[in-house]
Amino acid sequence: LYGAARRGRCRMQLVAAEAKPIPDFKDAVKTHRAAWNILLKDSEGPDDGHLFSRLRGEEGLAASLEDSVFWMVQLMEAWFLADIDALRRFYGQGFLEARLPGNPKVEEIPKQDVLDRLKRATETTTKGAYHKTHHAPRLLERINPELVKPAAPNCRRLFEVVLAGLTAA
Repeated sequence: LYGAARRGRCRMQLVAAEAKPIPDFKDAVKTHRAAWNILLKDSEGPDDGHLFSRLRGEEGLAASLEDSVFWMVQLMEAWFLADIDALRRFYGQGFLEARLPGNPKVEEIPKQDVLDRLKRATETTTKGAYHKTHHAPRLLERINPELVKPAAPNCRRLFEVVLAGLTAA
């Protein structure tokens, strides 16, 4: 996505919203009206086809923002499971691949299962057990989107919509 943005002479800026992604997204929409503000959020559960509707109801997001909200179902770490090679390369010796779920449809794996198995697969590595703050940003840089997109339909949607938007810009 960064490469496509650069080629399209667009600047892409990633902002970690810490504990308040919705208010930060709403603020960005108000203060950066000329920008295409995108929210990428863990769904915290399965995709029942109503993720945005629930978010809209709970957080008061305008319906017009639906094409700017993207989901990591059920959570970001599910994407890691679609690229076991990236995990193996990152964690190295002691990585226990057999402890990871075998479901190739990573969005169907329950959130707690993903976290528990990721922790068990990495606890004997030199980097230690998976840690969201310390490991996730570096793992996100390493996973191959071409492996993640077929395993995670919401990831595929992110790429399709953002790349189409960059092409149209």
